[in-house]
Order: sequence, then C-alpha cells, then structure tokens
Amino acid sequence: MSRTIFCVKHKEELEGMDMPPMPGQKGAYLYDNISKKAWAEWQSKQTMLINEKRLSMMNPEDRVYLAEQMDKFFNNEDIDAIEGFVPQGKKTPE
Repeated sequence: MSRTIFCVKHKEELEGMDMPPMPGQKGAYLYDNISKKAWAEWQSKQTMLINEKRLSMMNPEDRVYLAEQMDKFFNNEDIDAIEGFVPQGKKTPE
C-alpha cells in the first residue's frame, strides 16, 4: 500500500515518494511534502534546465542555482525560462 502525503506543489493528497530523493534535512522535507507526481515533474524540468543552461553538477554554483530553481518550482513560483522548450500543441515562433 502506498503512502499519501499533502503535496505542497499540487495542494492535495497524493501518493508520496518511496524514499527520500536525497540525504539530510532537505531530503526528509521533500519526502514528507512532495508527491511522487510533483517529483517526476521536477525531474523533467531539472533535466531541461541542466541541458539548456549547460549546467555542470561538478560546479557548486550550478548546484546552488538548481536547488534554488527546485525550491521555486515546488512553491509554485516562476522558474527560469527554458528557451528551447515548446509545450505540446503550441507552435514555435517564426
């Protein structure tokens, strides 16, 4: 049986993650407050940000930037634009 949590991103009870996504206090917070659905959405955005902005996870500044974007995403704040991304059903500007 899966556990449910109140997801701060989606503001509803949803299935929680199976395990904390990272160690420490941040991982515990995410495990207790972010749904499996919201985490999957973030992973997709994170991948696009890493690729689009050419981030290196070896660079401490890039890791701080990505952590800030993650916090904004889960708090429903605007994250930096992903320029090359066009949502399905929309046409690219000409």
